[in-house]
Amino acid sequence: MEIPVFTLDAFTNLPFRGNPAAVCPLQRELSDDLYHKIAAEMNLSETAFITRTNPSDSFTTGSRFRLRWFTPTTEVNLCGHATLASAAVLFQYNKNVNPTLVFETKSGDLCVTQKEEGYIMDFPLNPPTRQDPNDFKDTIKAAVGNLPVQEVYLSNNTKKLLIRLADSCDTSVLTHLKVDSVALQNSERSGRVRAVVVTMKGSPDCQPGYDFYSRNFAPWVGIPEDPVTGSAHTVLGSYWSDELGKKKLLAYQCSSRGGELELEVRDDGRINIAGQTITILQGTIKL
Repeated sequence: MEIPVFTLDAFTNLPFRGNPAAVCPLQRELSDDLYHKIAAEMNLSETAFITRTNPSDSFTTGSRFRLRWFTPTTEVNLCGHATLASAAVLFQYNKNVNPTLVFETKSGDLCVTQKEEGYIMDFPLNPPTRQDPNDFKDTIKAAVGNLPVQEVYLSNNTKKLLIRLADSCDTSVLTHLKVDSVALQNSERSGRVRAVVVTMKGSPDCQPGYDFYSRNFAPWVGIPEDPVTGSAHTVLGSYWSDELGKKKLLAYQCSSRGGELELEVRDDGRINIAGQTITILQGTIKL
C-alpha cells in the first residue's frame, strides 16, 4: 500500500516556522494501530488522516471529509494546525473545487474556508473558568517557577490550564521560559490537565499589534511544547476577548518557531481562527 503524505508548517508563511503537521489523504480507513504507528513514525506534534465520507466523491469534488488527529503517542479530540494543513492539502494539491470544506471530527463539524493567501477555520469556543491557584500550585510551580501569576483558569472541555503572567512581566520572560516537561507531567496526575498554556497581555500599540502572547506545554499527550496551537486559542480567544473587550484579536504564540493567529470570537459560541501554511515535504509512505 502507498499513502501520500505531506508535511506543512501551519500558522506561518515561512518555512521552518509555525507548527509542522503531517497530512495523509486516504482512499480508505486504516486500523487504529496503523494510525498510531504512522503518527509515531512521523514524530510530529500531529499527523492528520483524511478520508472521504461519500465513496463516490473524490478529494477534488467532495466537500465533506472525516478527519482524525494523532500525536506520536495518542489520538486527540481537537487540533487546529493539522486541520489548517489538511484543508491546505485538499485545496492546493487536490485542487478541491468547493469554497468551504467540512471535516467531521471528534469535536463535531469543523469548516475551513479559503481567504486570500490563507484559510479561516470555524471552531468551537471553549470558555475557561477561574480557578484557585492553590489547587494547581505544583503545576504552576513546574510551569513558571516563581514568576508572578495574575490569574489561573481551566477549560474543562479541553483540559487546558491557562496561567496568566502578571502584566509587569516583559515578553522576554515568556519567550525565554524553560519548562521541565517531566517535572510538569509529574506535577499533575489526576487527569484534570492535559496541557498548560502560559499567556500574557500583548502590546497592541506596537507593530504588528499582538493582543496577547502564549506558549503551550502538553507532555501528557507526548508533546513537551507545541509550537503553535489552534485548539489552545479556542480557550485563549474566549479569555482574552472578555478581558480586552474586543471580538477580533491578533495572537502570537512565542515558541522558538513562533506563529501568528487571527481570531474572531463570534456571538454564536464559536471562534474563527485564520492562518497560513507552507509546504515543506511531499512524498509517499510505503507499507
